[in-house]
Amino acid sequence: MICAVYKSSRKADTYLFVEKRDVFDEVPQPLMEMFGTPKLVMLVPLSKRDSLALADIDKVKSELKAKGYYLQLPPPTENLLEQHKASINFESK
Repeated sequence: MICAVYKSSRKADTYLFVEKRDVFDEVPQPLMEMFGTPKLVMLVPLSKRDSLALADIDKVKSELKAKGYYLQLPPPTENLLEQHKASINFESK
């Protein structure tokens, strides 16, 4: 299975995986509007890979088969100030 990976022109670190290059028929229109103009990043042979950098390869394969696309969102940002405050409160108890 080879899939095409596109970067969002509107949302940082957001990627869309589709089964065929430049075929977005299965992607809901509201998602495409939010995503913006897709910019091709790479073609990935999923059948020849054991893992992906930031996505679970089995989930990607499963959603590509079930929905025709997979949306990879950026990981949540860490709030270092809140983590520090929590560690101070924890240490003072």
